[in-house]
Amino acid sequence: MTASERRMALLEVLCLRRHETRENLAFEFGVSKRTIEYDVQILSVNYPIFSVQGKGGGIYIMEGFNLHKRYLTNKQSAVLQELAVVLPEEDKQVVLSILKDFSKRKELCY
Repeated sequence: MTASERRMALLEVLCLRRHETRENLAFEFGVSKRTIEYDVQILSVNYPIFSVQGKGGGIYIMEGFNLHKRYLTNKQSAVLQELAVVLPEEDKQVVLSILKDFSKRKELCY
């Protein structure tokens, strides 16, 4: 398994489990804890992954993030927000629910 393949597998594991310890990940992938830390550092540039020290710590992926979920672009979200203002109430609620489900959360914007 290449480093790139391992990182994608690590990302998929975190999306499924939402939280894991570096020790467990190191064991699972057959690498050192330092390698896992390095992989997390690299992945955190493009994905909402972070680590927490101490009791209850470990490696987390932001709640609500899904690797295969598609998000609206900022421009698409802006256009839908503008349109929602002039729509009848029922249609407005549908557009707002689309925005809620598919707009990037502010925490996910880099």
